[in-house]
Amino acid sequence: MRGQTTQSEVSADLIDLAIGHPGPDLLPLELLREAAAHRLGQGDRSFLQYGYERGDHRFRTQLARFLSHHYASEVSPDELFVSGGASQALDLICSLFTRPGDLVFVEEPSYFLALRIFADHGLRAEGLPTDPHGLVPEALRDRLRERRPVLLYTVPTHQNPTGVTLPEARREQVLALCREHGVLLVADEVYHLLTYSGAPPRPLGAFAAQGDVLSLGSFSKILAPGLRLGWIQGAPDLLRRLATCGFLDSGGGLAPFTSAVVRSLLELGTQEAHLERLRSIYGARAQAMAAGLESSLGDAASSMTPAGGFFFWVRLAGTADTEKLLSRARAGGVTFVPGSRFSTRGAQGECLRLSFSYYDEEHIAQGVARLAAVLL
Repeated sequence: MRGQTTQSEVSADLIDLAIGHPGPDLLPLELLREAAAHRLGQGDRSFLQYGYERGDHRFRTQLARFLSHHYASEVSPDELFVSGGASQALDLICSLFTRPGDLVFVEEPSYFLALRIFADHGLRAEGLPTDPHGLVPEALRDRLRERRPVLLYTVPTHQNPTGVTLPEARREQVLALCREHGVLLVADEVYHLLTYSGAPPRPLGAFAAQGDVLSLGSFSKILAPGLRLGWIQGAPDLLRRLATCGFLDSGGGLAPFTSAVVRSLLELGTQEAHLERLRSIYGARAQAMAAGLESSLGDAASSMTPAGGFFFWVRLAGTADTEKLLSRARAGGVTFVPGSRFSTRGAQGECLRLSFSYYDEEHIAQGVARLAAVLL
């Protein structure tokens, strides 16, 4: 029997550890039903009209309060632009700030679907070295002496795929280097609010007012992907360029109805409660995956337990090729994303990405055991 899910069709016979989105049990149907009833009961029809280009100010005001609390840094509604999720935001940024043939810097490894978006726009993505603490500022400095990218794309907190978080000092170095060389810094910060242990450094969005940072956020990770609702945080002048594009001039602002419903969740406090629930559940699932990898794979693989986000980056011992192992894994009832798909140059072949967001602890343990049976 098969059940249809976002972007994936999951077989009951397969534990798909490639899936990087919430399981059905985490989709808050009742909370959204209550929020929709609350919003529709107000007698306000304005959100059924074409939206304001930057997004409804009332929603941006509530979102700014929510982010200010969690970022421990003041966020202004004027620094927020409503998007149709982080992927749509990145696509729009590419449309307005780049031209085909332009060079963009990314981390090595980097989010593989962002690489697809860059390719769709005819951009040349070039990977920068990373280490267990994320992007290496010295490598960025050296590369900027030779190359002139239009933007640097980074996932600074609980990175996809590695799970690492860039320390505060490195964030400041990267910001300074981008500013010195006139490079737009695009920070994909969709996992920043999903921290399960400790506290992350300030988001790069906290520096948005300086005018050379665009920070991406999304309700896909903290509420429901099907809402297709996210935001860009940036200086008003940068956001003005986004808001005056032909796409929005024709169709109006994005997701006016959806943002009105989510505004009710923010006003009622139910988004806050749901976020706390997600943190607890995902934190337990991350620990279950860590325990399973340790007991099942031992010295055959190495990984770091992430402090947040959705993913483990597993490096196999020896010269394994995870792309070639994938078909064997599927036959064994489990799957993953091969590491080479996260590389701009086909490297990372000995690595693989596992997600713990979709399944409960029992299924995660079973999935890791199946993976070990294939690998060992």
